[in-house]
Amino acid sequence: MTLSLQTEPAKNNAQIIVMGLVYCDVCTNNSFSRHSYFLPGAEVQIDCNFRAYVPKTKEQVSFSVNRTTDKHGVYMVEIPSVDGIECAEADIASTCQASLVGSSSASCNIPGYSSTTDEMAIKSRHPNLCIYSLAAMNFRPSKRNARLCGK
Repeated sequence: MTLSLQTEPAKNNAQIIVMGLVYCDVCTNNSFSRHSYFLPGAEVQIDCNFRAYVPKTKEQVSFSVNRTTDKHGVYMVEIPSVDGIECAEADIASTCQASLVGSSSASCNIPGYSSTTDEMAIKSRHPNLCIYSLAAMNFRPSKRNARLCGK
């Protein structure tokens, strides 16, 4: 008796990563200045809806999650692969929005840019890795530091 072991070909489905960053806008001018710093421990809510149109199927993934920024002020959500979606070949329509929930800093906790829908899709060297980078959001101090930032 002979036993034949055949393995199924590895699935090559897409992995989707949504990421962005949060910083403290020390000079309260809605831009990253030399006095700004990335804000670790900030809480962000991410709401996304991905629709892919591929032959014979329509796939949709919707989610809402909260994430905390790492020591570099970066938050990230990884969405596992979805059957039938290949980033390089599929027509993926997406909407993602991130919103500030809370700051980890008592001295920098007033929302500046508090939500974002601006996104840039980044093509990866890996054909089935889709990265969506959302625009930066910020908190600011309750009072502007005129000594550091000028009038």
